[in-house]
Amino acid sequence: MEIWINPACSKCQAATAALDDAGVEYEVRRYLDDPPTATELEAVLTRLNLEPWDIVRDNEPAAQPLQSVPRDQANRSTWIDAMVTNPILIQRPIITADDNTTAIARDPQTLNRFLP
Repeated sequence: MEIWINPACSKCQAATAALDDAGVEYEVRRYLDDPPTATELEAVLTRLNLEPWDIVRDNEPAAQPLQSVPRDQANRSTWIDAMVTNPILIQRPIITADDNTTAIARDPQTLNRFLP
């Protein structure tokens, strides 16, 4: 299992604490320090069955330039490039289980899917 986190994020802290409490083994990826490539981000989006604009943190200052970019297939690469360049834009925490089940675990119900 892998979890993409920002250590300063309270949702990420809660997710790793729940995984630890449950004795789940996982690898941490501090995605701000080790940003995903466009290929990795595409793979996560495929597993999530979402588009890049669905997982962008719109409240981040780095999202400002994206406000005028259409949310369509013609501009999909612009969204992905923005998230690769500014990983703070990526919603978190993202958990990928060993069976490739992937989710943005911001709420207890979603997080529980990864707990024994």
